[in-house]
Amino acid sequence: MHICVIGTGYVGLVAGTCFAETGNDVICVDVDENKIKMLQKGEIPIFEPELKELVQRNMEEKRLEFTTDLDKGVKKSKIIFVAVGTPEDEDGSADLSYVLSVAKDIGKMMNGYKIIVDKSTVPVGTAAKVRGIVAKQTKHKFDVVSNPEFMKEGAAVNDFMKPDRVVIGTDSEKAGEIMRELYSPFVRTEKPIFVMDIESAELTKYAANALLATKISFMNEIANLCDRVGADVHAVRKGIGSDSRIGFPFLFPGVGYGGSCFPKDIKALIRTADESGYDFRILKSVDRVNIRQRVMLVDKILEHYKGNVKGRIFSVWGLAFKPQTDDMREAPAIFIIKKLLSKGARIHAYDPAANRNAENIFGQRIKIFENNYDALHDSEGLIVATEWHEFRRPNYEKMIKLMSRPVVFDGRNIYTPSVMKELGFVYYSIGRAVP
Repeated sequence: MHICVIGTGYVGLVAGTCFAETGNDVICVDVDENKIKMLQKGEIPIFEPELKELVQRNMEEKRLEFTTDLDKGVKKSKIIFVAVGTPEDEDGSADLSYVLSVAKDIGKMMNGYKIIVDKSTVPVGTAAKVRGIVAKQTKHKFDVVSNPEFMKEGAAVNDFMKPDRVVIGTDSEKAGEIMRELYSPFVRTEKPIFVMDIESAELTKYAANALLATKISFMNEIANLCDRVGADVHAVRKGIGSDSRIGFPFLFPGVGYGGSCFPKDIKALIRTADESGYDFRILKSVDRVNIRQRVMLVDKILEHYKGNVKGRIFSVWGLAFKPQTDDMREAPAIFIIKKLLSKGARIHAYDPAANRNAENIFGQRIKIFENNYDALHDSEGLIVATEWHEFRRPNYEKMIKLMSRPVVFDGRNIYTPSVMKELGFVYYSIGRAVP
């Protein structure tokens, strides 16, 4: 099939590359000339495991092309995926200006029947708006489809190639069958393709992220209670996660969720509910809990140092919102660092992938290192903000020698309290007491 993907962010770049990997001819379009030039050279502007190799292979096989020429992409393709950004607006709603602008351009450039697919995360009613805008620009027949994406940053390629399910929202039998055919190579292990009405498909993505975010915030509430009553959140997690109705995924307490999806999607769904006259109280509580959780570790730091952190050096291991990505959007590390800077602390930081993004965010306000141990020199406290694998089994003796005070504030519960105490660390975590 001939496919055009508009937008080369996480979703668009991964989707376009994976479609090419299954033999389709794919044109990826973006207005960012610098990004397109990078991609044309086989350079990837984001950190995502396995993606670079796939991009380079499919470019060599002439199945994958990058351009700023939207007209070319639209005219040569039967299926057009819209994967542009939908940033959070000031009121929490999704900003659809990019989606609707692209829809208008597609309508002007159409030269025959097209299937226009909303791949971006968009609120209920967006497909109807896209249809109305396109219809004003063309006399050609077209269908609009909602096809939300569920891949995780850091595992995006695997998630796309081996999805748990594919959701397709359409009111056209023809478009539904073409979309089924497009996705058939990805579901050969009998994973389901759900074809449903457009509104249900649009809501499904938000509902899934909202439920996962609720699990995270619920577990953080349990962890905070554990701190107060002397329980061990790790034991509690085992006790409830083994219930098949609940399961273990997303039952990890810590410093809150971040990234491009959960914070934005939660606020957007709350906004949709408000506009519909419904007070979504559970989800509002989830959002409030997450905002509070981001600085819970700072409260522990301030308590340990009796409120005085001015001039003290703190090391931060992990800056991305989660491992296996360089994405720092809404990362808990940002809020922790900003809070400590406001109290006069000095920050030495390291992340295996996100150092460059951290420099863009903080500039000269923090010192960024290319090695996690280098960031420990003269530190009065290590803050673990992201659970990268390389942080899980560090050289503890080396850490103690480098730090001026062997204090660890573990925001991801990756170390064992009894072991840390035995090694000579003063150790704090989320929801677990040190024996």
